[in-house]
Amino acid sequence: MKNDTPVVHYLSDYQAPEFEFNALYLTFDLKTTETIVINQMQVKNLSNQTHLILDGENLKLLSVLLEGEELIQLCQQTQENLIIPLTSQSEFELIIKTEIAPEKNTALEGLYRTSGNYCTQCEAEGFRKITYFMDRPDVLTLFTTKIIADKTENAVLLSNGNLIESGELADNRHYAIWEDPFKKPCYLFALVAGNLECIQDTFRTADNRDVDLRIYVEPKNIDKCEHAMTSLKKSMQWDEERFGLIYDLDIYMIVAVDDFNMGAMENKGLNVFNSKFVLAKPETATDVDYEGIEAVIGHEYFHNWTGNRVTCRDWFQLTLKEGLTVFRDQEFTADMLSPEVKRIEDVKRLRSNQFPEDAGPMSHPIQPQSYIEMNNFYTMTVYEKGAEVVRLYHSLLGEQGFRKGMDLYFKRHDGQAVTVNDFRNAMADANNIDLSQMHHWYVQNGTPVLKVDVVYDDKAQSLKVEFTQTIPSLSDNFKPLLMPVKLALFSKAGELLELDVILDGQDSVSLMANEVLISLTKLSQTVTFGNIVEEPVVSLLRGFTSPVILDFEQSDEDLASLIQFDTDSFVQWESMQKLALREVKRNIQAYETGSKLRLSSHFLSAFKGVLSNHCLDNALRALALTLPDLTYIGEQYQQVNIDAIYHVHRWIKVELVNQFETFFKALYETLSSTSVSYQYQKQDIANRKLKNVCLQYLIGKDNHVSLGLEQFETSHNMTDALAALESLSHTDSAEREFCLNAFYDRWKEDSLVIDKWFSLQAASHHIHALEHVKALVEHKDFTYTNPNRVRSVLGVFGRLNMLGFHRANGDGYAFLAEQVIKLDSINPQVAARIVAPFTHWQRYDEKRQQLMKKSLNVIVNADTLSKDVYEIVSKSLNIS
Repeated sequence: MKNDTPVVHYLSDYQAPEFEFNALYLTFDLKTTETIVINQMQVKNLSNQTHLILDGENLKLLSVLLEGEELIQLCQQTQENLIIPLTSQSEFELIIKTEIAPEKNTALEGLYRTSGNYCTQCEAEGFRKITYFMDRPDVLTLFTTKIIADKTENAVLLSNGNLIESGELADNRHYAIWEDPFKKPCYLFALVAGNLECIQDTFRTADNRDVDLRIYVEPKNIDKCEHAMTSLKKSMQWDEERFGLIYDLDIYMIVAVDDFNMGAMENKGLNVFNSKFVLAKPETATDVDYEGIEAVIGHEYFHNWTGNRVTCRDWFQLTLKEGLTVFRDQEFTADMLSPEVKRIEDVKRLRSNQFPEDAGPMSHPIQPQSYIEMNNFYTMTVYEKGAEVVRLYHSLLGEQGFRKGMDLYFKRHDGQAVTVNDFRNAMADANNIDLSQMHHWYVQNGTPVLKVDVVYDDKAQSLKVEFTQTIPSLSDNFKPLLMPVKLALFSKAGELLELDVILDGQDSVSLMANEVLISLTKLSQTVTFGNIVEEPVVSLLRGFTSPVILDFEQSDEDLASLIQFDTDSFVQWESMQKLALREVKRNIQAYETGSKLRLSSHFLSAFKGVLSNHCLDNALRALALTLPDLTYIGEQYQQVNIDAIYHVHRWIKVELVNQFETFFKALYETLSSTSVSYQYQKQDIANRKLKNVCLQYLIGKDNHVSLGLEQFETSHNMTDALAALESLSHTDSAEREFCLNAFYDRWKEDSLVIDKWFSLQAASHHIHALEHVKALVEHKDFTYTNPNRVRSVLGVFGRLNMLGFHRANGDGYAFLAEQVIKLDSINPQVAARIVAPFTHWQRYDEKRQQLMKKSLNVIVNADTLSKDVYEIVSKSLNIS
């Protein structure tokens, strides 16, 4: 990096603000390249400061009025601040006038223009690109916003809160004034203007108020909003019933835009969404899309309380709102669909995405202690691991105790900017329990390893279970975690055993029917069970109650038994995954030594049992029949053998079809024959999921490629059409080319559907995958300014295309490095996400290590580099 090394921010440096902003009156005169922003502030000097330092970037300063006196000549402007000299008044009015250019804002932070519409994104630090202000989450202010714009180009003028006035102006212009009655930090400010249409509905709250619900979209998308509206109403109902939380404004608005860096943003009363998480109809959206929309709509709505009414003191507390709200949206989705399936899918996501993050150079605790660029910490660790830490409270306290803690949290902190400690204290105080040890989850990075040893004493008829917890990367600095673990015991015949815990003075064990919750608090702990007449089968970490790597050796026979009769769906699935992973690892060793590949009888028997078990939920069958993904397999090794993992994974899939072709074919045909018109409901989703898993296996054999073509041509919903196309995308067949071309021709006018078309090819394990991806970035529909399109090609290629990205000659690395540099000058946030696959360069063979390191050095030595990308690359290369 040839410019100056960026500043590092530390949690330990936090100081409370020395000014209070009682009110802001913002006036926007919207024009594409010359938008005028007037910021009228009522300020209180809390500690007799002689200067006021405000944040601001890329702003043209026009005027600074302090109590009506022009001070612009006396102010000092830096690249990131405006320093204003103050007089002796403790309270004063400050009016700052600036000019910005929304049309030129390709970074999509602050106020920008997309598809002819104005839009804002202020989290984390985008407000400073709109006007000068103290851009930090602990400065809460009352906002009033006046928007002035051309009426022909901007029929709709929206901002936070309630509409209090609107009217006509000269020269075909009009205005709207919005007032938010709740104090909020500036990261929750929002403005939207343009020619949008909306669908409307109402929701009757528990306190008998009718809330006006509106979803604004481009006119061409007005027929794709019904599911989003249904999801919003479900979210509002669920939050009232589950947590007693009622919406507080007269109106709730959602706006869908195509160009957006994030999934969505919870701005008070005016949520701005990536259109991917709003627009859906059966012909264009898959089951995964429908579920994603429901979850993200819920997530942003739930933020109204966990994020807006109670917000973060500083950005080091980000998991306070995000981890908690992810937990809430996970629970919401579980209640709407299937708790068992949702839990497994969340664990898969955590293991495949967050565990690698924990093991890489960007590893950080859920409460980071320092950062260069805050945008880099909107991570799986802060969000998903943060949600797992919130789930620990729920497991330890139970549903009733957790609710008591939430109630106290809101009672104490409504309208405040607080810390993770405040949340923990509310949970502890509401339940009269010491939760201080939970702090270690917030400040220690890395995935904990829970080693379990079991000893059965047939003479004493007792079972000793010894637990040892570590985080290997922390070695001697590791502090033991408060770790709830659920356990049950089964007889060899599959009977759930009654548990008799020999406490030995331990009070950290809670019996619940035939299940026990053990609260681990020490580096090593032993729990003993009595009256065990025969050696039992141990069902451990039921429900995945702690986000750990479980080091527990069980025989193939025990795993097969748990697959057959365990009453915990997670353990059933996990046992199948363990058996499959053993097959993968054993065959990788055989591949590396030149030995013959084979599948064990235990694995084949267990796989056949799931395949033929019609009593098992079809969604669970689909999950159990799916092999561990390539990323998770790679995580099992210190050094990842790309070629061996890919070859063995592919071989096992083909061998399973060879063994069970008749079963797969019969099940596929049965499920295809039951196909009816598309319904987004649990059983239909499960049937489609299992049917398409069968199709993926069958297309692994050349003689079944025609099945993919047939399903593609006859499917009446996007779930089935895309599943067929995805299966075909990995083949080198005429059917692949035909279906890809037909799909594009049909959907080329729908950008979200074409994102799927790009993604399939970017992830394809085709022998010419890299060449295909290079062609995709030259395609006329590819653009670097749309984050969805960039992620669908470059993001997918780096994360999921093991063959193309890791091509042995390094061409995949060189290509992606070139793309990162190009993208960084357009949108640093997105570029920082694209560079992430390079961070694990030390995990591969020596040749690939050198090639990846070479590409990282190319990036870091680029003439100009954003803080976003520099932070990730410098940490990857260990540049201090």
